[in-house]
Amino acid sequence: MTNAPNIRKFQGHTPALGARVYIDPAATVIGNVTLGDDCSVWPGAVIRGDMHTITIGQRTSIQDGSVLHITHASDYNPGGWPLTIGNDVTIGHNVTLHGCKLGNEILVGIGSTVMDGAVVEDRVVIGAGTLVPPGKTLASGYLYIGSPCKQARALSESELAYFTYTASNYAGLKDQYLAEGD
Repeated sequence: MTNAPNIRKFQGHTPALGARVYIDPAATVIGNVTLGDDCSVWPGAVIRGDMHTITIGQRTSIQDGSVLHITHASDYNPGGWPLTIGNDVTIGHNVTLHGCKLGNEILVGIGSTVMDGAVVEDRVVIGAGTLVPPGKTLASGYLYIGSPCKQARALSESELAYFTYTASNYAGLKDQYLAEGD
């Protein structure tokens, strides 16, 4: 754990970082957040685990300007909703994820929003600018587009192979940033 000012403790919770994690100095990670091995968090991204947990799996990339937050527990939602993201997930630029659950091998397109209580199963592509409304479940193996989102079509074999390619690509890029040092 680094003492970097952009990685901050809140209410007794310090972000837990796996091996070889890269957090850009212009990104912010606060509170009850766990980042798995080989994750990358790029400039302007905010991951704020202040009132619930945020858990992010291995080789997941959070692109520039994205905002990741939770849904706190209240009389309206007694358990709240943590934010959970699986392995080999690429979160595009300016994406908002709020109190939702994403499985493994997912691509969330630029400018998309996934809302409270939504569940995205494994191996899904969410097209750029898509809105996933509260409580919606996206089934594995499909492209979703629109606002609100609709299932557009099944993913091709080459699209399914792309998930591990893009996760590996960003893991390699963050290794280059780590090698450059601060």
